Amino acid sequence: MKNLIVFFLFLFATIFSAADAQERDKALLAKGMNFIETRTYSSEDDAKILELYKNLRVADVSDGLDMVGLPGTGLVDPAIHSDWVDLKGFTHIFRGIAVTVRYVPTQRPALPAPGEEFQKWEGNFYNTFSHEAFTQLIKPGTAIVIDDIEDKDIGSIGSNNILYWYKLGAVGVVTDAGARDTDEVGLEGVPLYLRKKGRGIRPGRNEIESVNRPVSIGGVLVCPGDVVVGDGDGVVVVPRAVAEQVAKYASEILTKDKAGRKGLYENLGRPLDKTVK
Repeated sequence: MKNLIVFFLFLFATIFSAADAQERDKALLAKGMNFIETRTYSSEDDAKILELYKNLRVADVSDGLDMVGLPGTGLVDPAIHSDWVDLKGFTHIFRGIAVTVRYVPTQRPALPAPGEEFQKWEGNFYNTFSHEAFTQLIKPGTAIVIDDIEDKDIGSIGSNNILYWYKLGAVGVVTDAGARDTDEVGLEGVPLYLRKKGRGIRPGRNEIESVNRPVSIGGVLVCPGDVVVGDGDGVVVVPRAVAEQVAKYASEILTKDKAGRKGLYENLGRPLDKTVK
């Protein structure tokens, strides 16, 4: 009888404990919960990975993804394209490690309070709601990936802030929305891949939602630390877990492609350029 009582006490305790745990989980969910972990990597690990990708093209990387069983997984919507193209120096091409940021439509008033100067309101909105906290994470080799509002006319990226990001070490910027000052961006030579031209400022239009969390760009999941490659063919994202294996296959593909095209160049009497050397 004593054992039976102990059993029922244990059973009741287990049930109540499970109910308490469920309530705690519910409370945590109500506050918001992330289910995809953000992994961090050392600068040494990032540099090692980028060294493997330094000459690879988007096409090579795409083939490498096929060979590891991820066909099409990282191919960003081709509507997201290079803002400018340099067919001599290929300076529009970049390979980087993803730092991500997400901006969402704001629900805050889009006008200054009565009597408040526009410049004061604008500056406060930038500093408080639509800031660039992600700049603290930029280091040499960073690819900034911005999930923004593609159906609004917002120039979240401009010739001033993108040049500052470049100064911090960013090698390229990708957004699924818009950028402005695109003539100057091209003149500055900072690799930028965007969906469309934008003109409006961020205040009153969007606000920052998260930094270094998974984002979706052109139908592709981008996690912090993933490898991002952009060239005239568009943008491809390589999950960090398979980055080394993809680079190995992609490098083999590029080597064979160079050899084949070099033979054709020589047969045609064309001078060799850096794409076949």
